[in-house]
Amino acid sequence: MTASRTMRAAVLYGRRDVRVERVPRPQPGPGEVLLRNEAALTCGTDAKVFRRGYHARMLVPPTLFGHEVSGVVEEVGAGIEDLTPGARVVVANSAPCGVCMSCLADRESLCEDLLFWNGAYAEYSSIPARIVHRNLLRLPDHVRFPQAALVEPLACVVRGIDATRIQEGQTVGVIGVGPIGLMFVALSRLAGARVIAVGRNPGRLAKALTMGAERIIAISGEDDIAERLREATDGKGPDAVVEAAGTAETADAAVRSVARGGIVNLFAGCPGKTSVAVDVARVHYEEITLTASFHHTPSAVRRALTLIAEGRIDPLELITRTATLEDLPDVLATYAAGGEGLKALILPHEVAA
Repeated sequence: MTASRTMRAAVLYGRRDVRVERVPRPQPGPGEVLLRNEAALTCGTDAKVFRRGYHARMLVPPTLFGHEVSGVVEEVGAGIEDLTPGARVVVANSAPCGVCMSCLADRESLCEDLLFWNGAYAEYSSIPARIVHRNLLRLPDHVRFPQAALVEPLACVVRGIDATRIQEGQTVGVIGVGPIGLMFVALSRLAGARVIAVGRNPGRLAKALTMGAERIIAISGEDDIAERLREATDGKGPDAVVEAAGTAETADAAVRSVARGGIVNLFAGCPGKTSVAVDVARVHYEEITLTASFHHTPSAVRRALTLIAEGRIDPLELITRTATLEDLPDVLATYAAGGEGLKALILPHEVAA
């Protein structure tokens, strides 16, 4: 096998086992695109995959992985007429079928045949035809690759903002100040809401202030998050609460802290069978809405790119490290252990010194 037919890629073999290897370079089939990956971003899901060694819906080792990416079209498969090599693009990590009952009901994130794609941590990726058709977008000339790579997670938050019905003048509590929580802070502020960010990490709480939070609440020890949020709102509670930490404790606090007539978005994915007690009488008599939002839709992906292109969201605020493919195992190990930092920018074609 010649070097021209191979590429460097990070391969997931199992729990905490990621190896950078030379693997066959993919060839695009009909309707597919070969993408030269210019910028990939890490995310919390990748850290979970690293810890667990798999992803129940998307990944079976050994496999390529990573899903936040932008780059340049290298080759196009048969039948592609509106894209040519050299086009600068961003690609989402999934695409709905468009014909199932969920898609026809405008609930594409619940598509019965949602097609996922992974493989951002590699020099090249073959993008499936359906994703090329539904969720591959050209980049405006002024949008840089590292900025564009944030489109996928930002699209999830765009949907989350819609589901939480955040409006001007509301008070919004955001529990959790990782990258997702910080994007909720920024988009809630853009919607005209007053934002209170809750978290444990001092550096991330400071970042929440720069991204639009009016107030931060630092939690430590056995602090009651719900009580702290109510204290910060004169006993009333926030009009909306976004749970972006993914624990039973924070989900419980979100439900207990919200104001009368408020809405709670249990956005973060908790482990299976996680449960919390809910005061059903309070939910009924105070007309509290409990909701959740999963993943993104083609519409949300396009809105996310528009937010970045218009400069309303600056993805570079969330990038705290730049690394190569060879650095990736150490980067993921650091994040999986709860280390400092938000998102790492992986440059697939750079080689470690």
